[in-house]
Amino acid sequence: MKDVIIACDFPDRETTLAFLDRFTEEKPFVKIGMELFYAQGPEIVREIKRRGHRIFLDLKLHDIPNTVRRSMAVLSSLDVDMVNLHAAGGKEMMRAALEGLTRKDGTRPLLIAVTQLTSTSQSVMEEELLIEKPLDQVVLHYAKNAADAGLDGVVCSPLEAGKVHEVCGSSFVTVTPGVRFAGGDVGDQVRVTTPAKAGQIGSDYLVMGRPITGAEDPVAAYRRAVKEFRGGTEA
Repeated sequence: MKDVIIACDFPDRETTLAFLDRFTEEKPFVKIGMELFYAQGPEIVREIKRRGHRIFLDLKLHDIPNTVRRSMAVLSSLDVDMVNLHAAGGKEMMRAALEGLTRKDGTRPLLIAVTQLTSTSQSVMEEELLIEKPLDQVVLHYAKNAADAGLDGVVCSPLEAGKVHEVCGSSFVTVTPGVRFAGGDVGDQVRVTTPAKAGQIGSDYLVMGRPITGAEDPVAAYRRAVKEFRGGTEA
């Protein structure tokens, strides 16, 4: 089922919980990123989980394989539903992450890899990172590496989601930030599209922050995003 993940990029516990309190009928899937996790630590994850929300813990691990393995073992105990790392760390690191994340009973959260950030452009790749291949080719190569390492999916631009499915299969999960309502401010994103278009292209999960959290009525904005994403049409 296609779903919308709300990016709870708030600075503290109080603001986060006050925001979630506005959802009296739904329990939306939420993303806890570096800002909130670094400010509040694991307890905010546990508290939101106790409230009944599914959680994508977005910490983007990228380190030597042994460090990532041990870190993922710690994160696994938080009972989140999805975690991620940077595909740029290579296959050995991704396999180590999978080992660390898997609990003794064989269960684990979904593990996905960041291909290229949606704020990254072709010029940044070439001029700053010295990667001369076309951006979409790099994304697909990273996605294939993640699939080969046994991961469940990738974080990519919605513009690349369909191509990722072509290369890695329909069951390989695409989690896509860089989504804005038609006519909305794109902020610091470069590769963006609308919820409806993302649904048509092949995104499995949308990650939306400011278009929902900054809306006058966040609940209505969330419902609009879900409707457009699943229905493939814009309101």
